[in-house]
Amino acid sequence: MPSSRTGLPAALAALGALLLGCAAAYAQQEGTSYRALAPPQPTDSPGRIEVIEFFSYACPHCNDFYPLLNGWLAKQGKDVVLRRVPVGFDRPPWVNLQRAYYALQATGDLERLDAALFNAIHEKHEQLFDEPSLAEWVGRNGGNADKFAAAYVSFSVNNQTVQADHLAEVYSVEGVPTMAVDGKYVALGDSYAQILVNTDQLIAKVRAARAAVKAPAKPH
Repeated sequence: MPSSRTGLPAALAALGALLLGCAAAYAQQEGTSYRALAPPQPTDSPGRIEVIEFFSYACPHCNDFYPLLNGWLAKQGKDVVLRRVPVGFDRPPWVNLQRAYYALQATGDLERLDAALFNAIHEKHEQLFDEPSLAEWVGRNGGNADKFAAAYVSFSVNNQTVQADHLAEVYSVEGVPTMAVDGKYVALGDSYAQILVNTDQLIAKVRAARAAVKAPAKPH
């Protein structure tokens, strides 16, 4: 029998390993860390693992989540691609900000003004909830207000907004931010950090499933 001096650390290590194993198993349980989509949905990124963030510029939680999301994204492999989908939830200010996202994307100003728009709404408390206010803000921040206004009412932006609403409905998105993985899973969690951890686990799950499909069959 090992002495208490040597046996206790070994026992604690074994217990730690057991708890980690249980935590990993718990984290992979459907309904605890993720929700499976039925049926699975097609993605816009064949050959890569597409992660969707459903969000709104109007949402304070999305504002808090934004820097964490960017930090998470910087650590992802090349096989992972992030697709952001703004939601409207039939709230006129939110719908207007949906259109703003796609208009900024169309004019090439999204990357430069993305964080700034969150900051203007939640830190500076600017009332940017209609097209005139948004266009004026874009002009003040180095963008082209006329091009933004034209894109905002374009058929393309209208179509993208309708598609975003449909996607949020298909994924049963009831709150934001929400993270979905590969058209198959929605990550759950009680904190932003937990949602991102569960998103990583779902990415690993998809990778493992793809690797298993690609692996050659063993001869009998």
